[in-house]
Amino acid sequence: MKAVTIVQGTAVPLDRSDVDTDQIIPSDWLKRVERTGFDKGLFSEWRDEPSFVLNDERFAGARILVAGPNFGTGSSREHAVWAIQQYGFDAVISPRFGDIFRNNSTKNGLIPVVVSAELGRRLLDLVEADPGVEFVIDVERRMVEVPAAGIAEPFPLDDPTRERFLKGLDDVGITLGHAAEIDAYEADRPAWKPSLA
Repeated sequence: MKAVTIVQGTAVPLDRSDVDTDQIIPSDWLKRVERTGFDKGLFSEWRDEPSFVLNDERFAGARILVAGPNFGTGSSREHAVWAIQQYGFDAVISPRFGDIFRNNSTKNGLIPVVVSAELGRRLLDLVEADPGVEFVIDVERRMVEVPAAGIAEPFPLDDPTRERFLKGLDDVGITLGHAAEIDAYEADRPAWKPSLA
């Protein structure tokens, strides 16, 4: 997982609420054994519609997805997070996320930015009116900013999750950070106890 301090760039307005993980990445795409190539499956059923926002060239290259409330509900498929990241998004802004989706996001380096319903609506309107408007998501300061609109609002991010993003640590990396303690525990462990060695 890569370390991230700031995400800066444009956004895509996904003005829909209650987007579940089956809509983010339909189940047909879960047959893959690789962890790559999920970008093609991102919203694949909606992308057949020419007017779907990801087909709009004005939003090409955006790094941030601004969604309506209740984003990422439904099943626990981690593939939904991979699809969003592999498409090019580093953060998703929504007034509310599904708990499992949010947890999967933080473990994979996708920043879930929770904002008030009012701010979420305002951000959607801003991006729809001006696809070139720049966002700044500052993980260290826990702030989402749109300088052109005078927006600078804090967003919730607990200390362990903030450190995970800043240091680029997944669960394995966090565990390896305790290698000396694990070795000390193993050294003191009685020899008569079962072992994998």
